Amino acid sequence: MADLIISGGVVIPMDLARRVIEDGAVAIAGDHIVAVGPTAEVLAAHQAPRTIDAARKLVLPGLIDVHAHAGHGLIKSMGAAQPGAWEALCGEVYTTGSTPAFWRAEAELAALERLRFGVTTGVSLLGGGDTVMRSDDPAHAAAHCEGVLAVGTRDVLAIGSTRPPHPRTYADWKGDQRKDKPVDFETQFATTAQVVADWHDSHDRRISVALLTPVLRNEHVGELGPTLMEEAMEQTRRVRRLSRDTGTIFTQDGHWRGSVERAQAMGILGPDALLSHAIDLSEAEIALCAETDTKIAHNPSAIASVMGRCPVTELMDAGVTVALGSDATAPDRSGDMFRHMQQCMHYHRTHFRDPDILPPGQVLAMATIDGARALGMENEIGSLEPGKKADLLLLDLASPHLYPLNMPAYRAVCFANGNDVHSVIVNGEVVLEERRAVKVDETAVLEAAQIECERMIARTGSAGLLAMPADFFGQPHRR
Repeated sequence: MADLIISGGVVIPMDLARRVIEDGAVAIAGDHIVAVGPTAEVLAAHQAPRTIDAARKLVLPGLIDVHAHAGHGLIKSMGAAQPGAWEALCGEVYTTGSTPAFWRAEAELAALERLRFGVTTGVSLLGGGDTVMRSDDPAHAAAHCEGVLAVGTRDVLAIGSTRPPHPRTYADWKGDQRKDKPVDFETQFATTAQVVADWHDSHDRRISVALLTPVLRNEHVGELGPTLMEEAMEQTRRVRRLSRDTGTIFTQDGHWRGSVERAQAMGILGPDALLSHAIDLSEAEIALCAETDTKIAHNPSAIASVMGRCPVTELMDAGVTVALGSDATAPDRSGDMFRHMQQCMHYHRTHFRDPDILPPGQVLAMATIDGARALGMENEIGSLEPGKKADLLLLDLASPHLYPLNMPAYRAVCFANGNDVHSVIVNGEVVLEERRAVKVDETAVLEAAQIECERMIARTGSAGLLAMPADFFGQPHRR
C-alpha cells in the first residue's frame, strides 16, 4: 500500500540504466519511493489514497544545487554597475549589517525560489564567501535553517572560519542601535561546532551542515606573509578535523591559482571534500582530484567562470565527480538550475568549438545524481529508485516552447526553465502544487523579504547602490 502515486507521466529516474519511461509512475509510501516503472505495472502492484495525474508532464528527481550563498537573495544586483561595490556590500552586510531576521527572511525567499524552480536540495554558504561568513553567533544559522524548514526544501548549510588576520569586526543590532564586537578564530570555530551539534542531519535530514574554510591561493602567500599563512593553514586543518570527526561535508569556495595542490599538501582533500569553482586547474591538480576522489562544484554562470574555466570535461574524463551549482542569486544569476544546465553545455561547447561536448543527459546528471554524490547523499536522493527519499518534480510540458510532445529528455534540458515546474515533492510531502507553495504564504514571504531588504539598506547606508547607472544601456548607437 502506498500513500501517493504519480502516474501517466514521462519518468526519467536517472537510475543506472538511464531509462526514459514514456508512460511511467512513481509510488510513494511515507517519505520514500516504493516503486518506479511503467504505469500499468506500478498500478497493478500498488494502490494509494491519493494519485496525481502526470499526463503531459515530465517526472524528474528533485534538482540539486551544490553551491550557493545565503544572503545573496536580498542583495542581488545592488551596486553591480560599480566595480567592487557589490562585493564590498556583501562583506559589510554579512558581518556588520545583518540580523537573524535578515537571515530568516532571505532563507525563506531563496528556498521559495528554489522550490518554484524544482530545486529540492541546495547548499547555502552562510555569507558571501570564505572571508565574510556569519560565524560569530549560532543565532544567524538557526534563523536560516528555520526559514528553509518553513518552505519545505532540503538545505546543506555551510559555515566556518574566515581568512586571517583575526579578529574581524562583526556587529549586533537592537533596533537601529549597532554594537560592534571583535570576533576571533576561536569564536568562529566554537560557533561552527555549535551549529553542527544543533542542526546537522536534523529534521529527517532536511537540514545538514557542511564545514568551510578559506581557499589559500598563490596570491595569499605574499598577502599574508609566513606567520599568518601558517596560522591560516593550521586553522584550516582544525576545521577539517572537525568535519571528519562529525561526518560533515567539507567545502571551499574559489579554488584557483595553485590552491588544489596546496589543499592536498595540507591533507584536506578527500571523498567528502567539495571544491567550488576550481578554475584553470593544472593537469596535476586534475589528477589530485581523481586520486583523492575529491568532488567539484561547477558554477558556469558565476563571475569566476568569466575569469577562468573549470575543466569539467577533463575532470570527468579523469573520473572526478563534477556537480552543478548556481552560485546563488546575485549579482546577476538565479536559482534556476535549468538555466545553469543550458549555460553549462554552451559554455564548454564554445570553449572546444564542438557542439557535441557535454550531452544533455550528462548535464542533467550533474544537477541530480552527481549533485547527490557530491554531497555524500547518493544513497538517499538524486534519482528515483525504490528505497530512496521521495524528492521529485513534475515539469509541465504543455507549453509552446516545450511542444510537440516528443524527445522529452531533450525538452527538459535544452528548452525548459524553472517556471515550467508544476509540482514538487520533498520527503514524500507535496510542497509545491500547481506552481504554488503549500507550506508558506508566498505573499508573506515576499513582503518579509522586502522589509528586511529595506532595513538592511538603512543599516548600511547603501541606498545609492540602487540607482540606475548611466551606462546601463551601453554606448548610444546611431540610427
